[in-house]
Amino acid sequence: MKNSISPKLMLSLLEIAFCLIVFLPISYCKVSYFPMGANLIDLTCKKTPYYDLCVISLNSDPRSYTADVGGLGVVMADVVKAKATDSLNKINELLKQSPGDRSLTTCVDYYKTVIEGDVPLANEAFASGNAKLADQGMSDAGIVIDLCESQFSEGSSPLTDKNKAAHDVAAVGSAIARTML
Repeated sequence: MKNSISPKLMLSLLEIAFCLIVFLPISYCKVSYFPMGANLIDLTCKKTPYYDLCVISLNSDPRSYTADVGGLGVVMADVVKAKATDSLNKINELLKQSPGDRSLTTCVDYYKTVIEGDVPLANEAFASGNAKLADQGMSDAGIVIDLCESQFSEGSSPLTDKNKAAHDVAAVGSAIARTML
Protein backbone atom coordinates (compact mmCIF):
# COMPACT_ATOMS: atom_id res chain seq x y z
CA MET A 1 0.00 0.00 0.00
CA LYS A 2 1.36 3.30 -1.06
CA ASN A 3 1.28 6.19 1.45
CA SER A 4 0.77 9.24 -0.76
CA ILE A 5 -1.66 12.11 -1.01
CA SER A 6 -3.83 12.28 -4.07
CA PRO A 7 -3.39 15.34 -6.30
CA LYS A 8 -7.03 16.30 -5.71
CA LEU A 9 -6.56 16.28 -1.91
CA MET A 10 -3.29 18.21 -2.26
CA LEU A 11 -5.04 20.89 -4.32
CA SER A 12 -7.81 21.18 -1.72
CA LEU A 13 -5.28 21.56 1.08
CA LEU A 14 -3.43 24.25 -0.87
CA GLU A 15 -6.69 26.14 -1.46
CA ILE A 16 -7.48 26.05 2.25
CA ALA A 17 -3.95 27.20 3.14
CA PHE A 18 -4.19 30.02 0.58
CA CYS A 19 -7.51 31.19 2.02
CA LEU A 20 -6.14 31.15 5.56
CA ILE A 21 -3.01 33.06 4.58
CA VAL A 22 -4.86 35.68 2.55
CA PHE A 23 -8.22 36.15 4.25
CA LEU A 24 -7.47 35.61 7.94
CA PRO A 25 -5.07 38.59 8.17
CA ILE A 26 -7.54 40.81 6.29
CA SER A 27 -10.38 39.95 8.64
CA TYR A 28 -8.06 40.44 11.63
CA CYS A 29 -7.03 43.88 10.41
CA LYS A 30 -10.61 44.87 9.81
CA VAL A 31 -11.53 44.12 13.41
CA SER A 32 -8.38 45.59 14.91
CA TYR A 33 -7.97 48.73 12.88
CA PHE A 34 -11.44 49.52 11.58
CA PRO A 35 -13.87 48.80 14.39
CA MET A 36 -17.45 48.38 13.27
CA GLY A 37 -18.56 50.51 16.22
CA ALA A 38 -17.00 53.59 14.66
CA ASN A 39 -19.58 53.46 11.89
CA LEU A 40 -22.46 53.16 14.37
CA ILE A 41 -21.04 56.06 16.39
CA ASP A 42 -20.89 58.20 13.25
CA LEU A 43 -24.39 57.27 12.11
CA THR A 44 -25.86 57.82 15.58
CA CYS A 45 -24.07 61.11 16.20
CA LYS A 46 -25.33 62.51 12.90
CA LYS A 47 -28.80 62.34 14.43
CA THR A 48 -27.86 64.49 17.44
CA PRO A 49 -27.74 68.28 17.85
CA TYR A 50 -24.00 68.29 18.67
CA TYR A 51 -22.28 65.88 16.28
CA ASP A 52 -18.68 66.68 17.28
CA LEU A 53 -19.44 66.53 20.99
CA CYS A 54 -21.20 63.21 20.48
CA VAL A 55 -18.32 61.66 18.53
CA ILE A 56 -15.68 62.88 20.98
CA SER A 57 -17.69 61.70 23.98
CA LEU A 58 -18.42 58.25 22.59
CA ASN A 59 -14.93 57.71 21.17
CA SER A 60 -13.47 58.45 24.60
CA ASP A 61 -15.07 55.31 26.02
CA PRO A 62 -13.95 51.89 24.68
CA ARG A 63 -17.39 50.40 25.42
CA SER A 64 -18.73 52.38 22.47
CA TYR A 65 -16.89 50.27 19.89
CA THR A 66 -18.81 47.12 20.73
CA ALA A 67 -22.10 48.75 21.74
CA ASP A 68 -25.45 48.88 20.01
CA VAL A 69 -27.40 52.16 20.07
CA GLY A 70 -28.70 51.44 23.57
CA GLY A 71 -25.13 50.84 24.70
CA LEU A 72 -24.08 54.17 23.19
CA GLY A 73 -26.88 55.72 25.24
CA VAL A 74 -25.51 54.12 28.40
CA VAL A 75 -22.09 55.60 27.61
CA MET A 76 -23.61 59.03 27.00
CA ALA A 77 -25.61 58.85 30.24
CA ASP A 78 -22.31 58.19 32.02
CA VAL A 79 -20.86 61.26 30.30
CA VAL A 80 -23.82 63.29 31.56
CA LYS A 81 -23.15 62.00 35.07
CA ALA A 82 -19.47 62.96 34.81
CA LYS A 83 -20.30 66.47 33.59
CA ALA A 84 -22.95 66.89 36.29
CA THR A 85 -20.52 65.69 38.95
CA ASP A 86 -17.92 68.16 37.68
CA SER A 87 -20.52 70.95 37.88
CA LEU A 88 -21.54 69.90 41.39
CA ASN A 89 -17.90 69.97 42.50
CA LYS A 90 -17.56 73.50 41.10
CA ILE A 91 -20.72 74.58 42.93
CA ASN A 92 -19.37 73.18 46.20
CA GLU A 93 -16.12 75.12 45.68
CA LEU A 94 -18.12 78.30 45.09
CA LEU A 95 -20.19 77.66 48.21
CA LYS A 96 -17.00 77.66 50.29
CA GLN A 97 -16.41 81.22 49.08
CA SER A 98 -20.06 82.27 49.43
CA PRO A 99 -21.71 80.08 52.07
CA GLY A 100 -25.47 80.23 52.01
CA ASP A 101 -25.74 81.59 48.46
CA ARG A 102 -29.32 80.63 47.58
CA SER A 103 -28.73 80.27 43.85
CA LEU A 104 -25.81 77.91 44.42
CA THR A 105 -27.60 75.85 47.07
CA THR A 106 -30.56 75.48 44.70
CA CYS A 107 -28.17 74.30 41.99
CA VAL A 108 -26.78 71.69 44.38
CA ASP A 109 -30.27 70.24 44.68
CA TYR A 110 -30.77 70.35 40.92
CA TYR A 111 -27.51 68.59 40.16
CA LYS A 112 -28.14 65.96 42.82
CA THR A 113 -31.43 65.26 41.04
CA VAL A 114 -29.56 64.76 37.77
CA ILE A 115 -26.88 62.52 39.31
CA GLU A 116 -29.11 60.48 41.62
CA GLY A 117 -32.35 60.41 39.64
CA ASP A 118 -32.26 61.32 35.96
CA VAL A 119 -29.01 59.59 34.98
CA PRO A 120 -29.72 56.26 36.73
CA LEU A 121 -33.22 56.26 35.19
CA ALA A 122 -31.81 56.89 31.72
CA ASN A 123 -29.00 54.37 32.19
CA GLU A 124 -31.40 51.60 33.15
CA ALA A 125 -33.79 52.55 30.35
CA PHE A 126 -31.03 52.54 27.72
CA ALA A 127 -29.79 49.17 28.97
CA SER A 128 -33.28 47.64 28.78
CA GLY A 129 -34.17 49.24 25.44
CA ASN A 130 -36.86 51.56 26.83
CA ALA A 131 -36.29 54.52 24.51
CA LYS A 132 -39.10 56.70 25.86
CA LEU A 133 -37.91 56.41 29.45
CA ALA A 134 -34.29 56.99 28.40
CA ASP A 135 -35.36 60.12 26.52
CA GLN A 136 -37.31 61.29 29.55
CA GLY A 137 -34.29 60.85 31.85
CA MET A 138 -31.93 62.70 29.52
CA SER A 139 -34.48 65.43 28.72
CA ASP A 140 -35.23 65.95 32.40
CA ALA A 141 -31.51 66.24 33.12
CA GLY A 142 -31.22 69.01 30.51
CA ILE A 143 -34.24 70.83 31.93
CA VAL A 144 -32.94 70.66 35.48
CA ILE A 145 -29.53 71.93 34.37
CA ASP A 146 -31.23 74.86 32.62
CA LEU A 147 -33.11 75.58 35.86
CA CYS A 148 -29.78 75.91 37.64
CA GLU A 149 -28.60 78.46 35.09
CA SER A 150 -31.86 80.40 35.46
CA GLN A 151 -31.17 80.91 39.18
CA PHE A 152 -28.74 83.68 38.25
CA SER A 153 -29.34 87.06 36.64
CA GLU A 154 -28.47 87.04 32.96
CA GLY A 155 -24.72 87.19 32.54
CA SER A 156 -23.95 86.67 36.23
CA SER A 157 -23.84 82.88 36.50
CA PRO A 158 -20.45 81.51 37.54
CA LEU A 159 -21.63 78.18 36.15
CA THR A 160 -22.55 79.05 32.59
CA ASP A 161 -19.75 77.02 30.99
CA LYS A 162 -20.32 73.99 33.25
CA ASN A 163 -24.10 74.19 32.79
CA LYS A 164 -23.75 74.41 29.01
CA ALA A 165 -21.38 71.42 28.91
CA ALA A 166 -23.74 69.30 31.01
CA HIS A 167 -26.81 70.47 29.12
CA ASP A 168 -25.30 69.71 25.72
CA VAL A 169 -24.32 66.12 26.58
CA ALA A 170 -27.80 65.59 28.02
CA ALA A 171 -29.26 66.85 24.72
CA VAL A 172 -27.06 64.36 22.86
CA GLY A 173 -28.22 61.56 25.19
CA SER A 174 -31.83 62.50 24.59
CA ALA A 175 -31.30 62.46 20.81
CA ILE A 176 -29.66 59.02 21.04
CA ALA A 177 -32.72 57.77 22.92
CA ARG A 178 -35.01 59.11 20.21
CA THR A 179 -33.07 57.18 17.55
CA MET A 180 -34.17 54.01 19.36
CA LEU A 181 -37.88 54.79 18.89
